[in-house]
Parts: sequence; C-alpha cells; structure tokens
Amino acid sequence: MKNVIFAEIKMAPGKRGESVRAFCMSTGEDVTKQITYMTLSNAFKAGMYLENGTGKWRQISPADAKSLASESPKTAVVEAAKSEADNVMAFLSTCVEKRPESIFCEDLTWKFICRSVVRGRNILLTGPTGCGKSQTALAVAKAMDRPVFYVNLGATQDPRGALIGNTHFSKDAGTYFNESAFVKAIQTPNTVVLLDEVSRAHPEAHNILMTVLDPGQRYLRLDEAVNTPTVKVAEGVSFIGTANIGTEYTATRVMDRALLDRFVIAEIPHLGPKDEAKLMSQLYPAIDQKIAEALADIAYQTRMEVKSDSARIQTPISTRSIVEMAGLVVDGFTLTECAEVSIYPLYSVDGGLQSERTFVKQLVQKYVNDGTADNLMGSNSSNENTPF
Repeated sequence: MKNVIFAEIKMAPGKRGESVRAFCMSTGEDVTKQITYMTLSNAFKAGMYLENGTGKWRQISPADAKSLASESPKTAVVEAAKSEADNVMAFLSTCVEKRPESIFCEDLTWKFICRSVVRGRNILLTGPTGCGKSQTALAVAKAMDRPVFYVNLGATQDPRGALIGNTHFSKDAGTYFNESAFVKAIQTPNTVVLLDEVSRAHPEAHNILMTVLDPGQRYLRLDEAVNTPTVKVAEGVSFIGTANIGTEYTATRVMDRALLDRFVIAEIPHLGPKDEAKLMSQLYPAIDQKIAEALADIAYQTRMEVKSDSARIQTPISTRSIVEMAGLVVDGFTLTECAEVSIYPLYSVDGGLQSERTFVKQLVQKYVNDGTADNLMGSNSSNENTPF
C-alpha cells in the first residue's frame, strides 16, 4: 500500500469535487482531479485504497482504514507543506533577477512583495505620493507572469457597483444582475488584484472588502440579504493595495484598523538622488546627465527640508514630478522654465520673503546656470548639508 490515497474532508462549501481532496500518501501530491468526486467520496467512506500500479480500488480492514484516516493526512500535509516551501524558496532565490531596471525597489522589499504574491497574501504598499507604489505592484505581477486586475478605489464613486455589480432592466430580459469585472477577477486563480488608493476609498468599499481580504473567509457577498449568494476567492489570488498614510494627504481617510490588519505592509520610500537620476536617464536617454542629477538633487533637498525640525516647506517634490520635468527638459524647456510650470505652483506665496515659494526659488537658483556649476550644496548632498 505504498501509494495509498486518502481523503481529507474540508469544512467549507464548494463545487462538486472541491469538498473532498485526495493526496498520495507517499508523495503528498494532490490527485483529486484524477479521481471522480463520487468514486473518491464513496471509496473514502467505505475504507478503500487505490492499489499501487493497477488503478483499482481495494477494500482494507476497518482498523487500517481508521489508521489511514488519522495518520496519513498528517504525514501528507506535512510533506506537501515542505515541498511547497521548497518551491517558494527556489523562486525567491531568483526573483530579484526578474525585477525590471526601472524599479528601484530595495532587494528585501521586492522579495517580500513577491513572497506575498506567491503565498496569496494581501500586501499594502505605503509611501509618499509619486514614489512608484502602483508601478512596483504592476512590475511584480509582470515579473511573476500573473494576470493583473486594476481597480482605483480612490476614483470610485459607486463602490458597490465597482466591486460587486449593478442591477439592470431591459424589455427583453427584464431585471437582471450584471456582475462587476472585480467579481470575475477574484474567481481567476493566481490573479494579482491591485487595489490602488485604498486610503482614499469610500467606507462602503472598505466594508465590502472585509470578507474578501480576511484569510479565514475569502469570499464576496453579493448582497446583504439573508441567504444571498457568495463568490469565493480563487486559489492563489493575491491583493496588493497602495495607500498614502499621513496628515499631509487631506483627501485620504483614516483606515479602519480591522481592514489594515488584513494586510502586511511594505514601505516604498522616495528614491535617492542617484537612483532618481538613473531613472530619468532610462526614461529619457537624450537628457543631459548633469541636468538629470540637478533635478534629482533639487527633489532630494526638498525632502530633507520637510523632515527637518524647522521645515520651511511642507511638501516634498515627488518622483512623478521630477520625471515630468525631465520630459520637459528633453523637449527644450530650460531648468528655470520647468520650475516655473512644474515646481513653483506646488508652493504657497503667503509670507513674502519667508514664503515656501521663495525658499524653493532660491533652492532652484543654485542649479540654474548649467545644471550643476553653481550648485552650492554639492550633487547628492548628505543629510547634514542645508541650502544656506
């Protein structure tokens, strides 16, 4: 009886063939799909086993059946878990190599996100606006060759319609329910669902997602009525959320602790000056390297100023803004012109000479001549240096 196949009853509803699983005792391999549901179910109840090599069911003694039912599942589950862990470790050992050059995520963070996707976990990417959270999530899915479903929760005015669907009426079909694309996505195995701007979502969206993100439930209820049908989240589906968390983001909502607890969190910080300059060169190969370094350093200085004890500005320049400026430079705009249209409007003029805009103009002026020659702070300045 080397290849004894035993059944493990799962205490959860499912389609035919899903409520009973079969494993090969010697290897831990899941062979449910190789056996019809009724055959498997009846054989298990009758205490039978699949004879090695013949493919025929054989009767075993009640004592042996009892032993198999109590001991074999434990052995197989342990072996299967070990095999799965080995596969995950093998993938993670090479996943950093699959990271695209345009994603300057820390190796550990990238590996952590990949691991969460492999394991079907929920992960929340937090960080300042424009730092590449959404792009990182999309890059992870692409590197792992997984389908992606994107939903911008911050731009959704009708959470129930976007996440569940809507009821419609037509003369031919009468009243009918049209499920959302989100419902179809969560039923697709190994899909990465990107929940963008979770912190800007309507509270109703948070309530709908509670059971979907709960690892012990993993289902979507289509309505609040009693006995309403539920949609089960498919195997391998992982949810990646993005959020801006902080008092400076006035349009964000305080995330419910219960919802936040359904995610593991990975921080995506701003890029450093060197990486930001490299990113601009990748996106715009024609840009002058000195100009790219100057733009990156201007952004870096604003971020350091915001973190200082006596900050003279409240808003740092994002990577998204700097990349946009790089595009303007390539199109013939001067650094001064870029600042006029892309940077200065972000800062208040209140306070005259002590205003935020005055401070930023003085900062930019250090780089105007040729991008670096009059840089009084030095390229890629250290945290200790200040503009004046």
